Amino acid sequence: MTAAEQVHQDVVVGEWHETLAGLRDGGFDYFDWLTAVDQTDAEEDAGFDVVCHLMATAAGTGRPPATLRRVLVRTRVPEGTSLASLTDLWRGAAWHERETHEMFGIEFTGFADGLGDTLRPLLLPDGFEGTPLRKSFVLAARASKAWPGEKEPGGGTARGKRRKLQPPGVPDESWGPR
Repeated sequence: MTAAEQVHQDVVVGEWHETLAGLRDGGFDYFDWLTAVDQTDAEEDAGFDVVCHLMATAAGTGRPPATLRRVLVRTRVPEGTSLASLTDLWRGAAWHERETHEMFGIEFTGFADGLGDTLRPLLLPDGFEGTPLRKSFVLAARASKAWPGEKEPGGGTARGKRRKLQPPGVPDESWGPR
């Protein structure tokens, strides 16, 4: 057994809360983080992978005090489906769930942080529309200004010369007397 034991566990959406409650009761007392990964372009079972990292800080039966156990729990949430909140298990999950909701649009049912009990905005400015960490989100800069490179990112494999850029404030060669 190593000093930092890590396990990965995949669960279905309906068993998310129950599985994490069982892990908490089984000694995983430290909620580290929760986030999502956009897998909506997957060929089968498209959706969002919600991932939670937990740690067991106390020594278990037959384990030396220096042993730190870790677990990564993942579930695939289909687009438009909500996931059970973990705020009743770990109050620290509220920040992570608010961020994941704001950036990916994933709803967490039963969310309660004691301050309003709604998935209110956390990082984005008032009036911001959209979910910026989804693959389908169009960057505003791309919509108003063309990509300055040779090609769009991810498109084609042809290599060519890149347009030479001047430092700020230096006019191009066509400017001035000839």
